[in-house]
Amino acid sequence: MTVVVIKKTRSLCPECLRPVDAEVFEDEGRVLIRKECPEHGKFENVYWSNSKIYHKAEEYDEEGEGLLNPQTDPLKGCPMDCGLCPEHESHTVLGLIDVTNRCNLKCPICFANAAVSNYIYEPTYEEIREMLRNLRRNRPVPTPAIQYAGGEPTVRKDIVDLVKLAREEGFTHVQIATNGVRLARKPELAAELREAGLNTVYLQFDGVTEEPYITSRGKNLLPIKLQAIENCRKVGLGIVLVPTLVRGLNDNQVGDIIRFAIDNIDIIRGVNFQPVSFAGRTPADRVEEQRITIPDFQKLVEAQTGSEISMDDFYPASSVRPISDFVAAIEGEPQVTFTCHQHCGTATYIFLEDDKIIPITRFIDVDRFFEVLEKGKDEIEEGGIAAKARVIARSAIELPKTLDKSEAPESVDIKRILTSIFKERSYTALGEFHYNTLLISCMHFMDPWNFDIDRVRRCVIHYALPDGRIVPFCTMNSIHRADVERHFAKPLNESKD
Repeated sequence: MTVVVIKKTRSLCPECLRPVDAEVFEDEGRVLIRKECPEHGKFENVYWSNSKIYHKAEEYDEEGEGLLNPQTDPLKGCPMDCGLCPEHESHTVLGLIDVTNRCNLKCPICFANAAVSNYIYEPTYEEIREMLRNLRRNRPVPTPAIQYAGGEPTVRKDIVDLVKLAREEGFTHVQIATNGVRLARKPELAAELREAGLNTVYLQFDGVTEEPYITSRGKNLLPIKLQAIENCRKVGLGIVLVPTLVRGLNDNQVGDIIRFAIDNIDIIRGVNFQPVSFAGRTPADRVEEQRITIPDFQKLVEAQTGSEISMDDFYPASSVRPISDFVAAIEGEPQVTFTCHQHCGTATYIFLEDDKIIPITRFIDVDRFFEVLEKGKDEIEEGGIAAKARVIARSAIELPKTLDKSEAPESVDIKRILTSIFKERSYTALGEFHYNTLLISCMHFMDPWNFDIDRVRRCVIHYALPDGRIVPFCTMNSIHRADVERHFAKPLNESKD
C-alpha cells in the first residue's frame, strides 16, 4: 500500500519536549505520526491503528470559535503559550483543578506523577476560589463543570468545603477524580460530599479482578473499589468508572467492566475508558507495546460484548455539536459546545431492557437526527424570532421520525422525551433520557509520542492554574506540569496534614 501523507502538523520530541515539525500519514491501514528532533533523531509512532475509522471520524470535524477573552499572547508558538491564547479554538467544557499532588497510592501510570516529588503542590482555599472564578469568567460561555483532581483530592481535609465552594461560584456540575480509598474507609465522606453538592465520583477502576491493581497500583485495590461503590450507593452519589487501559494488562477486561457497570446501573452512570498516556512513569521503550488507540478500544468492545455494542455504534464527541447549536439558536445565547478534535474521543449510549444491551444507534438514525437540528438552527438564524416557533413545532414532528420504535427499549418513551426536551426544554425529560442508560466512552489523551498541535488547539478540558492561566489537558501533562508544580511548591515539611 502506498504511504499517503494526511497532513502536516507540529508535535514534540519525546526526549527533550522541543516542538518539532511532524506529519501524519497512512500506511498499511494504520495512521502514524513521524517527526525528527535535531538532537534526538527520528520518531515514528501509531496515531490511530485503523485508517478507515480515522477517516470516518473526519466527517465530524467541528471547528470552534475559541475565547472572546484569551489571557496570554502567542509569543513562542503553540503549545508553549497556553493560558489560553488567541490561537485556541474551543472554550472550556470541563475545568480541572489539581488541589494537591499528595496521594495515598504510588501508581506507576499516574498522569500527575504524584507522591514521588520532594515538595507539596497544594493551592490554598482562596487560590482555588480565584481559579474557579477565572474559569467562570471565560466568554462567550462560562465553564459549567469542574473536576477536582490531583494527586488524590480526598486527602485534603477541606475537600467537602471545596465542593461547596464550586457550587457557590456557579458551577452546575462538580466531580472528584479519586482512587476511592477514603470513600471506602470513611463511609460518611460520601454523604458529606453529596450534601455539599458533588454530582459525580470519577472513580479509577482498572478491572473486575485483582491482577490489574496489583500490577499497576501495587496492591489489590478491588475490595476498596467495591466498598467505595457501596458507600456511594447508600447515599445516591453517582459514579463514573474510569479504567486506565494498558495493552497486556487489562485490555481483556473491557467487556467485563462494561458488564459490571450494567450490573450496578443503579449508581454507575457511565464508563470512561482512558488508554494509558505515556506522560508519567511508564517506560518509554514500551510505548508501542502498550499503546491502545481509539479504534483498538472500539474493536475490544465489539469483541468482548459479542457485538451487542459494535464499532459502528461509536461517534466522536464532536458529533453532538448540532445539539448545542440548535439549543443556542432557540435560547438566543451561546451554549457549551463540544468542538474538541474529532480524534480525541469516542462514545455511545446504551440502554438496558431485560438485561439486553440496546445501543442508541440501533433505534435512532443519529446522522438524520443531527441533520434535522442543523436545518432548524440555520432556519432560525436566517429568519430570526419569527422562524423560531415554526422550527420548534416542525422539529417536534421531525425528530421522532428519526426513531425506529420497533428497536427502541419499551421501558423508555423516547418519542415523548425528545419532544419534551426540544419543544419544552424540559430538564425533567432530560433526566428521564438518562434513566437506565450508560454512557460508554473513551478519551485518548496525548503524550509526547503522539502529540498533535491540531488536537491541542481544539481541547475542551483545561486545567486552571494559580497564576491565572488556563492550560489544555494534554499540554499540561506533557509539558507544563513539572514547572507549574515546582513554581508553586512548598517543602514537604510545610505540609499541614
